[in-house]
Amino acid sequence: MTRRADLDRFYDLLDDLARRVGGPRKLKECTGYMDWPDRGVYFFLAPGETRASTDQSRVTRVGTHAVSAGSSTTLWDRLKQHYGTGSGSSNHPHGGAHRASVYRKRVGEAIIEKYGLREDYPDWDERWPGVDRGRAAVRDEEYALERRVSAFVREQPFLWVPLDDEPSADSDRRVLERNSIALLSNFDREPVDPRRTDWIGRHSRSRAIRESGLWNVDHADEQYDGGFLGLFADAVDDATPP
Repeated sequence: MTRRADLDRFYDLLDDLARRVGGPRKLKECTGYMDWPDRGVYFFLAPGETRASTDQSRVTRVGTHAVSAGSSTTLWDRLKQHYGTGSGSSNHPHGGAHRASVYRKRVGEAIIEKYGLREDYPDWDERWPGVDRGRAAVRDEEYALERRVSAFVREQPFLWVPLDDEPSADSDRRVLERNSIALLSNFDREPVDPRRTDWIGRHSRSRAIRESGLWNVDHADEQYDGGFLGLFADAVDDATPP
């Protein structure tokens, strides 16, 4: 099958998934008290943006968790990292920690580049071992941007499928994540469903993000194995509302 035909099947499976779970959710509407599967794969959608040929919402990021042997991270643990801090946080309510979420990090980078804020956030790309100044001072300086990132990420609708196999680099979750990204990515290939010109990811420092149309770097330059769509279909069959 052609890539376009595989994309059509992929998005049809997402439509089926949406029906089964009662529609996409937004992180701003979610809590850890909801009935999330322990393990799974999630698909963030671009609000108000559809595929070039249909009215189906366009995928903007794919992710999973617990792909290292022995990991106990749950699906909600990963989603909560993207969500950031809540209103009860004493120091930084509705902020977050982009060093714990690559998604938050990449969105913040694009905001910095779009609005010329490098001097305001010189340590945004640095992991803690590379930051010379105190962590508390850096967190305070980055708080305003963390809030902007939270506001952005929490408005992105998302869907998820349960896949509860053991954590490993060869898990079904990693197979579904990797191949979904490779299928959706427009990096170094003829674009299918290109992003709108005003997508903020076009300001990313990463060429893979700018050209793939996804907030993903890993696997954006890989070839996909169409057999993963069968795995995806089986996972969709097991999906239930949270």
